[in-house]
Amino acid sequence: MKNRTTLLAKTILAVAILILTPKVWAEPTLDPMFGDHMVLQRGMLVPIWGTADPGQKVTVSFRDQKKETTADQEGKWKVKLDPLKVGAPGKLTVAGKTPRVLSDVQVGDVWLGSGQSNMSWRVGKFVAGDEALAAMVKAGPYPNLRLYKGDWKIAAPDDIGNFSALMFSFGLPLQKELDVPVGLIVGAVSGTASGRWLSPEMLLDDPSLKKTLESNEPGKTFLKEIKAHPKMLAKWEEAAKQAAADGKPVPEKPALPSNVGDLYAQFIEPVVPYAIRGVVWDQGEGGTRIKGVSHQFPVMHALIQGWRKAWGQGDFPFLCVQKPSGGGCAWDAQGNPLTRMASKFVPQPTEPNDPRNGNWRCNQIQLIDLPKTAFVTTSDLGSGIHPPDKSSYGRRACDIALSYVYGGNSPIYGPRYDSHVVEGKQIRVRFKHVGKGLVMRHSDKLQGFEIAGKDHPWHWAEAKIQGDTVVVSSQEVPHPVHIRYKSHNSCPWANLFNKDRWPAFAFNTRWMQQ
Repeated sequence: MKNRTTLLAKTILAVAILILTPKVWAEPTLDPMFGDHMVLQRGMLVPIWGTADPGQKVTVSFRDQKKETTADQEGKWKVKLDPLKVGAPGKLTVAGKTPRVLSDVQVGDVWLGSGQSNMSWRVGKFVAGDEALAAMVKAGPYPNLRLYKGDWKIAAPDDIGNFSALMFSFGLPLQKELDVPVGLIVGAVSGTASGRWLSPEMLLDDPSLKKTLESNEPGKTFLKEIKAHPKMLAKWEEAAKQAAADGKPVPEKPALPSNVGDLYAQFIEPVVPYAIRGVVWDQGEGGTRIKGVSHQFPVMHALIQGWRKAWGQGDFPFLCVQKPSGGGCAWDAQGNPLTRMASKFVPQPTEPNDPRNGNWRCNQIQLIDLPKTAFVTTSDLGSGIHPPDKSSYGRRACDIALSYVYGGNSPIYGPRYDSHVVEGKQIRVRFKHVGKGLVMRHSDKLQGFEIAGKDHPWHWAEAKIQGDTVVVSSQEVPHPVHIRYKSHNSCPWANLFNKDRWPAFAFNTRWMQQ
């Protein structure tokens, strides 16, 4: 009886202590996206988020702002700072028993780079063959350029060497031209397809992509597999719980077809909704890897619109680097450091191109038509799957951003197909982005145009500039229907430019009508 009384007394004491002792909350934590030396996006609402105990109050302070919130039932919290202006570096504080203080926090512009190897490969891979890039690295550190790759760092030579060569070459001149702090974030993986960079929800929500998939049997099957995956996952979760309870091996988790969305979940979703100015995208060689989709446009349409929706900050600019890399001649390879590695102009081949060539170039150009989406022309830069002149590619992307995003007045495109009309035995082509006018370079003959009748082979065409149009014809094609230009992955003979020194884009009217 005495032992029972003693046990009861101890129990009552323990309960009393538990009730009367003040609750000790876990310290509020910041998401890993936030750290010393980070750059916060100017001119818009800035989300700051992290975790804490459910119901715990969290206070975030920066400059003269103080934002309060309460962690939800899952322990998640988020506040939004009012739009910020560029100023001196400051401290960001998250209040708790021991306040978390981030130092050297800048306000400026933040850009995200994504894609495959031409985005992911680091500066150190290219400095030996790119003197301009090597000189930029050597001149560091750059206090107002910040790099994020797991954590934020000031752009010093050692850290620059391990960062994306393309994004560094884009961000450094951008920072100098704007004279504001610039933060660069990279999420990219070599050899990857565009289908892995958008979530299944983005795929299913995009009418354009769904229409493409529903137009063919492989695409219909692919759609069914995507829609069935949530049920398969739910069954797996139940089976996994039961296996763990029974001490048996857990069955393998069912993967989405073609690994749709796995890289988005791994590299992009953790960044959302960190406020950004825009995205630089360099991917294409890896295709889409989505059954039933033969070209990039519908997938990229879903990806771009899906990312914008996920961020919830409107249609931020999306700069798409042209694929394939290089392959064309430049206006002045010798006199312009930017185009120093362009292909040398050569005479037009005797035999016409393979009919299948060039569609890769043509379909990607459609991305220009998406809202707030720009194209980074590269046909007059260095060639190859991994062009060695990354400083030129980054500088070209920077120039496009300065004009397209930041209100510059410089033209950013060469002539682009607008329409054509058959005039007897010839075809007249009209162009957009004529600029100061059409012109041919390096020859007294306009090269690169091919012409065909209905369902007939292609033949090289005689081409002449007439005002803002090009007129083409061939004795081999008395009843012309179709015309194409620059229809090859490597086409150093194609020499149509505008007087603003931009090369003309590829096009294929037969492909456009398919």
